[in-house]
Formats: sequence, structure tokens, C-alpha cells
Amino acid sequence: MTAPAFPYISTRGAAPPATFDDILLAGLARDGGLYVPEAWPAWTADTLERWRGHSYAGLAAEICAPFMAGSAAAADLPALAEASYAGFDDPAVAPLVPLEDGLYLQELFHGPTLAFKDYALQLVGRLFDAVLAARGERITVVGATSGDTGPAGIAACAGREAIDIFMLHPAGRTSEVQRRQMTTVPDGNVFNIAVDGTFDDCQDLVKALFADDALRDRVNLSAVNSINWARVMGQIVYYVHAALQVGGQGNASERAVSFAVPTGNFGNVFAGYGARRCGLPVGRLIVGSNANDILTRFFRHNAMEIRGVTPTLSPSMDIQVSSNFERLLFDLLDRDGAAVESAIRAFRTGGSLPLDEARWQRATALFRGASLDDEGTIGLMRSVFERTGRQIDPHTAVGLAAARECRGGGDPVVVLATAHPAKFPDAVERATGRRPALPPHLADLHARAERCVTMAKDSARLTDYVLANARTVRG
Repeated sequence: MTAPAFPYISTRGAAPPATFDDILLAGLARDGGLYVPEAWPAWTADTLERWRGHSYAGLAAEICAPFMAGSAAAADLPALAEASYAGFDDPAVAPLVPLEDGLYLQELFHGPTLAFKDYALQLVGRLFDAVLAARGERITVVGATSGDTGPAGIAACAGREAIDIFMLHPAGRTSEVQRRQMTTVPDGNVFNIAVDGTFDDCQDLVKALFADDALRDRVNLSAVNSINWARVMGQIVYYVHAALQVGGQGNASERAVSFAVPTGNFGNVFAGYGARRCGLPVGRLIVGSNANDILTRFFRHNAMEIRGVTPTLSPSMDIQVSSNFERLLFDLLDRDGAAVESAIRAFRTGGSLPLDEARWQRATALFRGASLDDEGTIGLMRSVFERTGRQIDPHTAVGLAAARECRGGGDPVVVLATAHPAKFPDAVERATGRRPALPPHLADLHARAERCVTMAKDSARLTDYVLANARTVRG
């Protein structure tokens, strides 16, 4: 007997409820909102205890199963999860490393593109294949990246017969390794676009395409950015994986674990929020920002105000408009879609998010924020190397600084190490005096030929480019 479909709703409230397969392929809701579960699955202490000792792939299958109830891919989920993580270069997949008393690093860079995005997108690519095969359909994926989503999304979709992928990145604002991980992929279904602007400009272009209903239908538009709920779902897994290892012996619900997350678009840390809503004992969610500190300013002062984007040594966080914050805002506004739509409109037109004190206090009961500039980032990377011999990337350094500043009580804190140091070799060498080497499968990256087009922030031109190259064009 087929399980009833698990329902999803839009944060803007105007789109009808949808199934997992629908939202996997749609990405953004037709009303401009982001999909969220209508209700969260409930994990009991016994559930968490039963999961202790699972392999990473086995845990992923258990966690994702209720979110995917009714999906065409549900029956194959254990095999899809096993295949997704089989190629990761550490048997633990997401190993935990003790750093100092009560503080751990979770290494989320053992996938094919050396960044945490692989942990969801390797699964998402296989889910796309399974659902598209069941429906006999094709999709056109369009995404924006500040540096890590692009390589991971391309790695998940490259060579897949039913998918074309168009990835936008801000020209000159990613590391060279990040750029080459995208532009050197030879598969014919991969299209790279360097936009003359910021990540926020790239994100706005993608949202403009999704706002064009005729275009969405004509090319069957889909997304790999964290606007796609499946991305968030896949990222919940490593929070649980870490908490089950450090959250105390015996019953897994006995001790809360806090997490420190370097974040720009808020998708990664929202996955931690999702884990907590399901029942994982989470003490604090600590947001680390670089000089582009809009999230830190919000959690410290209830001041979410758009400023110019400053290029930094941690470019994946060079963002001012954090798309996934809308999912948290939806809960803070008591799941009132019209109120969310009004608040987001005010934010985008006036540059400031209106939120009353009581709702802000609800947010800060769980979230904390801290920021670190480039000088502090280099200094922290250097001190970690001198004390432990370990190289960390600039984003991880931001998360570590936030953990030290915002940890409270006796909870252990897990810092998400979101990228391999070799993705940012210039910054790491500047801090430690040693240039980190790429893993063997990327050793010849700088010798590979690149393919990329450059364009201004122009949605009409982007539309024309997609229509000219996508294999799924109807009418």
C-alpha cells in the first residue's frame, strides 16, 4: 500500500499544497515563496536512540523517508542514499574531530567537490533521476552560486540525460578552485554563466526566471539552490549524525548539542532548525558571518538592513539577501503567508525587515550571531594551525570564531567545517605559510580547459540563453 503523500506549503501562502515530487522538481513555489513541511515529522528519544550507530547512508534514508512519503523514489531511497555517499573519501562520510574542550569540527568536505553542498546534492541528483524516470519528464535546472553550490550542483547533474543545468556565478568573486570546478566540467548538459555583479544579482536573476510562469512551463524549470526543499532535507542528516556522537552516552535525548554554522544564504543553519523542530535536542544555533554581517546584525540588534556586498576571503558568505531566512520568518510570523509576503516586499523595497520585538526575541531564544573580518579570519586560521597543525578554510574559521564567542552553558558545540582548505589555497597559504594540495581527483584542475559565458545582469538575455540551449523547450 502506498503511503499518503507528505504535504508541503509555500511561505507566501498563495500556492496550493504540493507533494514531495512536485516540490523537488519545481524548486520555488509559484507564488514566489519557499516550500516547507505542512507539519514536521516527530522524532522521539527512542527514535534517536535507534538511529545511534547507523551508517551515514542508513541514517539519511531514515531521516528523509517521512519527508518523502508518497514519492516515486521512496521505495528506492535506501539504495539511492547508499550510492550517494559511496564515493566520499572518508568512511565516516562526515567525521567529527575534537578541537578543544567541548568543541568539535565536523568535516563536511569529503564529497566530490570538497564542500558541504555535496552532502545534499549527491542525493538530490539521484532523486531527480528517479522521479523524472517515473514521470517520463525532463527538467532544466537554473541555479545561482556564491562558490560552493555551483560545483556541487553541477557534479550532481552533469551527464544526466533528463537534466540540463545552467549555473550563474558572480564574475571574479569566487575562488579560482571554485570557478574551475564549474567551468572545466565537459558534459554537454552543463552551462556556466559568469554574471557581472554579486551573488545577490545572480540570485535575483534566477528568481526572475522562476517568476515567469510561461518560461517555467516551457522549459520545466527546476532548482538546486537551497530554495529547493530537498537540499535542506538532505542537510538535516549531518546535524543528527553529529549530535548522536557527541550528545551524551545512553539516551540520545539526554544532552543538547549546539552548532556553529558559517552561513550566508541561511539554508545550512535552517537545516539545523529543521532538525530541532523534528525533535533533535539542539541548544543553540550559532550563525557566523564575515564582513557581510546582515544575519549577525539581525540576531544581535533586530536590524536586518541591506548594505553593499563586500568581497572577502570567505566569498561563499558574501551575501546580503539570505533567501532561506524566509523559511524561519514564516514560523516567526505564525505561518501567515500574507504577512511573510508583506514583510519580504518591505525588505526588498525599503532595505529593512520589519519585525516586532516579541518575534525577534523568539528567534534569539535559539539563534546567536557573530561576525569576523578578514584580518581576524587569517589570525584564527594561523592560530589553529600553530596549535594543532590543522589547516582550516576561511569559512570554517568564521564559524569557529562564532562558536567561541557565542557558546553558552555546558553544551558541546559542533562547528560545521564547510569546505576543504584546498578550495581557498591563497588564504590558507597566507595564514599558515603552506599551500594546501588538492585531492588526487582534482590534482590536474588548473590544467583543464574552461567553458563559460559572461553576461550582465539582464534577465531577458539570460532567458534567451536558456531557451537557446535547453533541450526541454515546449512550444
